[in-house]
Amino acid sequence: MKKTLFAIGCLVQWYEIEIYEEYLNSLIDSIHDDKSRIYIDICLVTNQELEKISDSKDLLGDVLSKFLKITNVYKQQGYNIKSTITDNLVTIADYRREFNETYCEIVDVLVWGETDMLVPKQMFTSLDILHQNIDTPKYLATFSICKMWDKSWEVLEHPDFTDKPFIENDYDNWWSLKYTMSVDEMNKINDKYSDLGVIIAPKHKFNGCGLVISSEVIKAGVNIPKSVFFVHEDTSFMLMTNKVLGNIPQYIIKNILVVHNRNHPKKRMYIQGEREDGSMNQKRRSNEWYVKANKMSEQNCYNIFNPDYKSYTWKDVWSTV
Repeated sequence: MKKTLFAIGCLVQWYEIEIYEEYLNSLIDSIHDDKSRIYIDICLVTNQELEKISDSKDLLGDVLSKFLKITNVYKQQGYNIKSTITDNLVTIADYRREFNETYCEIVDVLVWGETDMLVPKQMFTSLDILHQNIDTPKYLATFSICKMWDKSWEVLEHPDFTDKPFIENDYDNWWSLKYTMSVDEMNKINDKYSDLGVIIAPKHKFNGCGLVISSEVIKAGVNIPKSVFFVHEDTSFMLMTNKVLGNIPQYIIKNILVVHNRNHPKKRMYIQGEREDGSMNQKRRSNEWYVKANKMSEQNCYNIFNPDYKSYTWKDVWSTV
């Protein structure tokens, strides 16, 4: 049987350097002994057009040194890692668009990684089983997630989380959206299950963290529109999938949890002038440009198919800040 080839890609903004190692360690643990069939793509962005580093060049040198040290440990062990460093303005939308285009011709399955993601150690084993045992070449897949803020996400929630209450600003309970979970806690949950519990979503529903895409989806013309220049790249990808391919299967591996530590305390470090308290969302929204860019990119996302709509760009953001 032909082995499934995978690519997993992660954008690392310079201010995320303190959580990068945790992500990469969890990813390596999921590969086990089969290094050759998993392409790891990592891009570090040092650009400071959006966020400026609080201690100028010396601190940026530390960021670069730490990135290279962490990455080279696994390169030297033979893992198939392509790492790049760029000083261009590259957003998550830019990176994932390019990642999709580059690797859809090389591998069978694409995975969207994130610095605040913990990769379940069962990821590639389970995705290989899934890919080898379904007949549909064009599909999406997702792992289960934590308790979310409304019922529309329940189909994606891990069974251990679904019956738990949603509490606003809950940072303490392990099932909470804002809780920062450790690798050991994730493994404890995932190790309880030996068989894959796979269902098909009645309609597409996902966020970008850990999204799994068969390469045939990208080859068919689905990707993140260039008008979506900042955020909402996952929603725009979903809308494009629906438009181009219709309701292709989205397989949900319900009993394997992927962790998305959205509010990790080390997620946004060393940023000049940013408020130090509050959630990650509150920190980002303390920047006027972020509020503008978020709104404009969102409007672009929901007007992809509107023939009378003219898309906003970064120039529009800066002209109003």
